[in-house]
Amino acid sequence: MNRNTLMLPMEVRPFTAPNIKINTPVVAGGTTPQARNEMNREIVNVVHAEMKTQGYPSPYIREMNGSFEIKTNERGVLSLSLINYTYSGGAHGNTLQHSLTFDADTGKRYALRELFKLGSRYEERLNAIIQAQIAARKLPILGPYPGLSPDQDFYIADKALVIYFPLYALVPYAWGFPYFPISVYELQEILDENGPLGIMLS
Repeated sequence: MNRNTLMLPMEVRPFTAPNIKINTPVVAGGTTPQARNEMNREIVNVVHAEMKTQGYPSPYIREMNGSFEIKTNERGVLSLSLINYTYSGGAHGNTLQHSLTFDADTGKRYALRELFKLGSRYEERLNAIIQAQIAARKLPILGPYPGLSPDQDFYIADKALVIYFPLYALVPYAWGFPYFPISVYELQEILDENGPLGIMLS
């Protein structure tokens, strides 16, 4: 397959029930059946995990809305965010967000560490950049900056790596999800050139 032009066709699989509407993205073609099945399995697993974490099934759910955002779908890289908002009473609802980044040729899902060269000490580099952004943007963090987690959430958008943290993890609820976009050019010497960010850079 020509990685320079590979874009995956996407469809939406809706699920509805009383007070519940979930739209799940589906890879509909553009690659091998095995790769397509791997990506769709991962997507469904995350959607179901978010629903379960939000209490589904429960008679107390007044609203549950599952949606998604495609961040990158080009050059054999698919990166998307899966979002679940649920309201069960109280002052406000709760929103979960998790993101997945795939190699469209193989269906492989990438962890953050797999975007970088072995031994690159990428955590120190990213933590320093994020802390500098926190200071520059004067974000009202709730405590000491926690640093990256082993399963850190991220997505790829054009030529940027976007790191983000859950609600309440870093800033007050009213500030929403704190996003930290980092240009690939700021990281180019430590990127795995065969990984998604290296592909977007080349």
